[in-house]
Amino acid sequence: MIQIYCKNTQTSKSVAEGTTLLDLISEFDLHQQHPIVAAKVNNVVQGLKFRVYQNRDVEFLDMSDTSAMRVYSRSLCFVMTKAAHDLFPEFRIYIEHPISNGLFCSVKKPNGHKIAKREIERLKVRMQEIIDKDMPFRRNEVQTPEAIRIFRDRGYDDKVKLLDTSGQVYVDYYTLGDYVDYFYGRILPSAGYLTVWNIIEYHGGMLLQLPDISKPEQLAPFNDQPKTFNMFSENLRWNLIMRLNNVGDVNHACLAGYASELIQVSEALQEKKIVQIAEEIERRYNSSTPLRVVLISGPSSSGKTTFCKRLSVQLKACGLRPISMSTDDYFVNRVDTPLLPNGQYDFDNFDTVDHDALQADVLRMLKGETVEVPEYNFKTGIREYNGKKMKLGKGTVLLIEGIHALNPRLTDQIPTESKFKIFISTLTSISLDNHNYIPPTDNRLLRRIVRDYNKGAFTARESIQQWPNVCEAEQKWIYPYQEEADVMFNSALLIEFAVMRNHAEPILASVPKNCPEYSEAHRLLKFMHYFIPVPDNEIPPTSLLREFLGGSSFKY
Repeated sequence: MIQIYCKNTQTSKSVAEGTTLLDLISEFDLHQQHPIVAAKVNNVVQGLKFRVYQNRDVEFLDMSDTSAMRVYSRSLCFVMTKAAHDLFPEFRIYIEHPISNGLFCSVKKPNGHKIAKREIERLKVRMQEIIDKDMPFRRNEVQTPEAIRIFRDRGYDDKVKLLDTSGQVYVDYYTLGDYVDYFYGRILPSAGYLTVWNIIEYHGGMLLQLPDISKPEQLAPFNDQPKTFNMFSENLRWNLIMRLNNVGDVNHACLAGYASELIQVSEALQEKKIVQIAEEIERRYNSSTPLRVVLISGPSSSGKTTFCKRLSVQLKACGLRPISMSTDDYFVNRVDTPLLPNGQYDFDNFDTVDHDALQADVLRMLKGETVEVPEYNFKTGIREYNGKKMKLGKGTVLLIEGIHALNPRLTDQIPTESKFKIFISTLTSISLDNHNYIPPTDNRLLRRIVRDYNKGAFTARESIQQWPNVCEAEQKWIYPYQEEADVMFNSALLIEFAVMRNHAEPILASVPKNCPEYSEAHRLLKFMHYFIPVPDNEIPPTSLLREFLGGSSFKY
């Protein structure tokens, strides 16, 4: 017998060796508010078929948990690709990226046509048949060369390239009936767990709709994001131009000695986009209704600050004189900061910024007045006036950067024609393989962990601990306004994870195994191992990445 401690009930029980997590649910008589779909065993996420052979701590996860929702959506993708294989074996399904509270999937047909509505309806029917049969998912662990042979025999070159460069001795693959696929995380016990989902037509492909993590018994509300979709599509076109469809392609290119060229091209593509934005601002400045204010927003670790500095350089090259301010300098004094329900300061709340004072100053500048602007002292928590003055003279454009910059309330008295709105995001356009997309939040989380550690601000454990609150605040205060932007800029770099690996691995490895944050650190470490590491010596000092790695030529 072995001893299992259940964190949910804070009780221990003796059970037989080899007991599954599924059996432990009834053993501990668990009744969660939402369906249990996974568990953490010693702070590592496992599927419910996992068997315990030694004393362990177990925490069961329902669908309101982010890790559990990954297990659910991954399993749903498996059923979808299985159904597509059954009905349309000649089609190729690409699960590309999250958008509109779902997953966008493109479909390649031999005739080059888009997938038809009737074909999507047939796919939905077949998926429901698989779910109604409660077909079991089966995990198989084999040596990597054997897995490569299995996928090569089936013509899955994307998975062959990924596994060929993964450096792993053994890998897992999954079967659903006679269908074989590969996923880099855990799967549900069977298809019958998938009770909330839908598929709709979307931009020439399909949108796989997922449960709402706050209300898992219902679908997440559909939120059309055409501008965000176009930004993803633009970056995918860039990848295809470079003949890089997935991480396996990038790894093989690096091994062949093309890492330097990939860095140069990635940086050039970003600079080209910044030049285009600067030229559009110049055109609108010289129009009959001159643009005077540029608003720059984006979520945490998207690279807003460096983007603002690089845009300033290009605006100067266009003959304009950019001046900049941050919404952070208009923070209310700390004692006046709104509070969260737990009594802590809510630094992401819109009312953390004295938006009335900010807008009043901008309106005065638009009238040609010289304005003394504040500087926020983060040590004392007080907004100070230290004699810093700003004026919008001839040829001057004001750049306002901050997480609330696109909130309409911030500049509702400033004429629309005077404003140009930019949203900075980090949309990872490369996938591990055709069926394993990379969550954009992973990109930003790794940036934040490395930057916080290098600055001595927070440990990796602390950065991971804060991240759920950061993401929750972004959903409330930032993302609702991203489609308001005149232009979107993707700060993700094609080779970024390969460069970040050398920096992130030792930092993530410092997270203790006995703390809850180890679960996320372990997941990120496993994820990083898919990338061939690339040194950062050829990352230029003006790169957005330098904001996080260090070595930037810009002053922050």
